[in-house]
Amino acid sequence: MEVADRAATRRLIDDAQTTRFVKKIVLFSSGGAFLDGYVLSIIGVALVQLTPALGLTDAQTAATGAAALAGIFFGSLVGGRLTDALGRRTMFILDVSAIGVVSLAACFVGAAWQLIVLRLLLGFFIGADYPIATSLIAEFSPRSERAIAMGVVSAAWYLGATAAAFVGFALYSVDGGWRWMLGSALVPCVALLIGRHDIPESPRWLAQRGQVDKAREVMAKVFGEHVELDAPEPAPAGFGAVFRQGYLGRIVYLGLLILCQVVPMYAMYTFGPSIIAAFGLGEGSLSVLGEAAVSLFFLIGTVPAMYWLNSMGRRPLLIGSLALMALGLLVPGIWPGASIVVIILAFGVYAFFSGGPGILQWLYPNEMFPTEVRATAVGVAIAISRIGVVVSTYGLPLFLAAYGIGPTMLVGAGLLVACLVLSIAMAPETRGLTLAEASSLRAG
Repeated sequence: MEVADRAATRRLIDDAQTTRFVKKIVLFSSGGAFLDGYVLSIIGVALVQLTPALGLTDAQTAATGAAALAGIFFGSLVGGRLTDALGRRTMFILDVSAIGVVSLAACFVGAAWQLIVLRLLLGFFIGADYPIATSLIAEFSPRSERAIAMGVVSAAWYLGATAAAFVGFALYSVDGGWRWMLGSALVPCVALLIGRHDIPESPRWLAQRGQVDKAREVMAKVFGEHVELDAPEPAPAGFGAVFRQGYLGRIVYLGLLILCQVVPMYAMYTFGPSIIAAFGLGEGSLSVLGEAAVSLFFLIGTVPAMYWLNSMGRRPLLIGSLALMALGLLVPGIWPGASIVVIILAFGVYAFFSGGPGILQWLYPNEMFPTEVRATAVGVAIAISRIGVVVSTYGLPLFLAAYGIGPTMLVGAGLLVACLVLSIAMAPETRGLTLAEASSLRAG
């Protein structure tokens, strides 16, 4: 009788209840995304002050904006591979510690080359956090809550970016405030290290390494009930497994999907005040405040998208959102002299409907690849996208100066249209699938 009762209550991780411990894992894993959004966005505000303070040329300003993105390219590749090889938890702690140290060092730069080097290092560790945190969340989250959990990650990124805008605004009039802006990331780093100290290793990763008993202990601690993995975990795989037949098409699609949607977004966050000012919406601190307002639209749009991904499905929401995002950039591109109300509404439409695609850039790679290469796949997809992001971020201030704000917005709209066409042809539907089912080559 007892055996029958235990069998009746036995569940897979994908169908387990979301406990308080799971919510804690999601919260502090998402804290890494908050930190990422914060440190990548604060530079846009700090550049307004530090450009004259350090005497930056246009090329040095562009290099400062692009350096972190170049670092993300290498960090996501290395971090993803190390996360699959060494474990999610080990990298989880080391990475945030490194971001805190580099952020503190940025307070003391005295030359352009020092700033560029530190932004490159910062980008490296930020890139490493993408596969670490999202793979951990995906492997602990029940299938019914997976989109919401990744939505929290996306919302945390925008929340961090919004917080950076407001911190930058508060420090804008302070003498040497840019140093405090760059070093302020140390505060969330410390908070994250405290919150992450008791978060365990992923049971899926442990089972893959043959540590089945340890995996069961973790599942009992986290879920408070008898749970099992949905299938035996395969042996660890090498880097090349991400590119084997069947998965190659997925990784190329994901890299291009992320590239097309994040190029305009990073442009807005890295050079937001300059873009706002180019539309005549204010100079100095007013342009910083304008960037903060647009950032709020990004954050607000994430909330309903978490639920629409389950009710509408991944594919329909992605396609509809990309169409509306393109429209949001097309309006100021065609009509750069429009009124303030029209420009803000257009940016608002673009930012609000970025919510679904913003979540899917984290959700899709974690669903479409198996445990043995999940973090590696996230890293590779991010790295592919950052090739284009590095080039565009370096070139944006130069393009803006040469051709003006209208053509700049049209380029962003064109990228989103290309992303829309690609997604109509290739976007899979993974709603309601277990991780094993979604990552199977029979899925999508």
